Amino acid sequence: MKIGESVRRPDGLAKVRGDFVYSSDLHAEGMLWGATVRSPHPYARIRSIDTSAALAAPGVSAVLTHRDVPGRNAYGLEIPDQPVLASDVVRYWGEAVALVAADHPERARRAAEKVRVDYEVLTPVTDAEAALEANAPRLHPDGNVTRHVKIRHGDPGARAEVVVTGEYEIGMQDQAPLGPESGLAIPDGQGGVDLHIATQWLHVDQQQLSAVLGLAPEKVRLTMAGIGGAFGAREDLSMQAHACLLALRTGRPVKISYSRPESFVGHVHRHPGRLRYEHGADRDGRLVYVKARILLDGGAYASSSTAVIANASCFSVGPYRCPNATVDGIVAYTNNPPCGAMRGFGSVQNCYAHEAQMDKLAAALGMDPLELRLRNALETGDTLITGQVIDGPVPVAELLNSVKAMPLPGPSAGDLTAMPGGVSNTTHGESVRRGVGYAVGFKNVGYSEGFNDYSTARIRLSVVDGRPRVEVHSAAAEVGQGLVTIQAQIAGSVIGVSDVVVLNADTRVGSAGSSSASRQTYITGGAVQAAAEAVCVRVLEMAQSELHPARDLRIEHDAVVDASGGEIISLATLLGDAVIEETREFHPRKTHPLDPETGQSDAHMQFAFAAHRAVVDVDTELGLLKVVELATAQDVGKAINPQAVEGQLEGGAAQGLGLAVMEEIQVKDGVIRNPSFTDYLLPTILDMPPVRMDVLELGDPHSPFGLRGVGEPPAISSGPAIVAAIRQATGRPVVRVPVRPHDLTL
Repeated sequence: MKIGESVRRPDGLAKVRGDFVYSSDLHAEGMLWGATVRSPHPYARIRSIDTSAALAAPGVSAVLTHRDVPGRNAYGLEIPDQPVLASDVVRYWGEAVALVAADHPERARRAAEKVRVDYEVLTPVTDAEAALEANAPRLHPDGNVTRHVKIRHGDPGARAEVVVTGEYEIGMQDQAPLGPESGLAIPDGQGGVDLHIATQWLHVDQQQLSAVLGLAPEKVRLTMAGIGGAFGAREDLSMQAHACLLALRTGRPVKISYSRPESFVGHVHRHPGRLRYEHGADRDGRLVYVKARILLDGGAYASSSTAVIANASCFSVGPYRCPNATVDGIVAYTNNPPCGAMRGFGSVQNCYAHEAQMDKLAAALGMDPLELRLRNALETGDTLITGQVIDGPVPVAELLNSVKAMPLPGPSAGDLTAMPGGVSNTTHGESVRRGVGYAVGFKNVGYSEGFNDYSTARIRLSVVDGRPRVEVHSAAAEVGQGLVTIQAQIAGSVIGVSDVVVLNADTRVGSAGSSSASRQTYITGGAVQAAAEAVCVRVLEMAQSELHPARDLRIEHDAVVDASGGEIISLATLLGDAVIEETREFHPRKTHPLDPETGQSDAHMQFAFAAHRAVVDVDTELGLLKVVELATAQDVGKAINPQAVEGQLEGGAAQGLGLAVMEEIQVKDGVIRNPSFTDYLLPTILDMPPVRMDVLELGDPHSPFGLRGVGEPPAISSGPAIVAAIRQATGRPVVRVPVRPHDLTL
């Protein structure tokens, strides 16, 4: 199990067989089921709550309201502005108002329906632009602007020979994890609670829960449960506090598992946005300036909106040299469902806009769109619009040239199932036009703006059943990305032991931060490497003390070997009953906050780049679309597990395709109209095209093993490449995603 090998995932077989235990499969003897009473209004004042009928219902053990929250009735990743249970006002459709615990899930649900809430219905603010108006209702005490990011770089009055403008709109996308929110809270009988939960960040959950429950952090213990996808949806609390409150009140284990419709209101979504851009260039196609206004709808509560709008602003120009930039990024509170983290984290929205602008600028210049991108591509040592000098490999031109050089797919003629409309055989190709489009994007890896980014790992080496075994323990959340395998590969490679076990993540070890921002392989991988190296030092010190004279030694294949590779002593013999354990933290290089007036700062620790080429067929008469092929190139620094890297590139492209052409939460007057996988359309195997890929390993000198984060870049530029191909096929501007059938017809 070494770095650079495509190692089989330890959870893979169980998942394929259907034996894997997800959080929704958890069970405890004598457990109760929890249900949540939710607001039927996007905006309303609560006059009263009557729980008497629910308490009298069969099998009910507890009914809780905001009065039963023993600690702070508020939580939030960055701003604690969201009530655990609404007290005086509800700010979005589906907000939690009360909780019920009963001995059967159906009894809990029926009892929840008996809770009577008297509302004074208010007129909701459902348009982000309207929320910024001076006469708009103040949804929060400080107003409706969650954050305004200003970037002022270079000359604000710069003028250009060629100018293009555009306005773009991005719909609300759902992370759509197949596993709904669920977990099991078990009271310990001494005032504390153990929570088994599918989450992305165990320790931030613990911090928020201890404040809500009024308990010391050590009294709230979290263990990672089997997770059915995340993509940002599980960074925030959902049912965690609710299950713990019910368990502590009843003294019995309480399980909560959301239905699919409830999941759509139980987690945050990708921010919808409206983006207005102006690009200016000289006659040779070199960018002179970019002006942008990015408005994101953050919904009712902040979640991670302040960080998302920072990303959207910092990367608003794309991976291009731009000497002058004026960017205003604003995220607003509304009475729409809360929005927060989703794969790509702000860079997805702006990539649609800046890549459409580059195509529009190329047309105005009479230049090939790919040539325009190459002419402006960032290089090592260039300065970003935030004033940060970008170091390490910056392969923008290399990635674009790679996807350009890949062979194009042949025509679909003769295979009617490959036409737009697919297996329904709707068209025979009479009005089908083919288009090819390119896009390139980038974003930060890890936390930015001075946030303390680190991870902790503990390594234990002992002899088990006559063989040396390495145990790896961290709080890093495995959310499907293959992190358990990565930790095992790093520990096994560094120590030289073949039997490596990764313990389940929990809060008994120091924080690993969140499984987000494409950071875990980098940050937790660095912590595992450091702890493993510390174990090696102690083993070799032990060997040196046992052997005379001292020699140049290392560990390899479960043994201590000399410089020639010859075995000196087996680890099992050397260790005997001894146990070697080391814990280490890994801290990457520091970042700094954005200047509030200019946005200038060394705000980011690492950058990741990806390029895509899309080939589409469009039936311009029927409004049907077929993505024929996606090609991608991405620099991953070092592929720790090449097969896992390929999976990330394909999975991210699928999510990019979804937002581009089919996925959108339909919100009308603050109410979600399509909270199901029947009406919220996800790409299936019939929609997903073949993906050609070129994985570059250029190596980042600042990171462990030279690796770069992998997971998010594929979701950034894949969708914009598809939309660029649609524009080329139809000749239509296509300024909104997801693209709708009437956007395709001529």
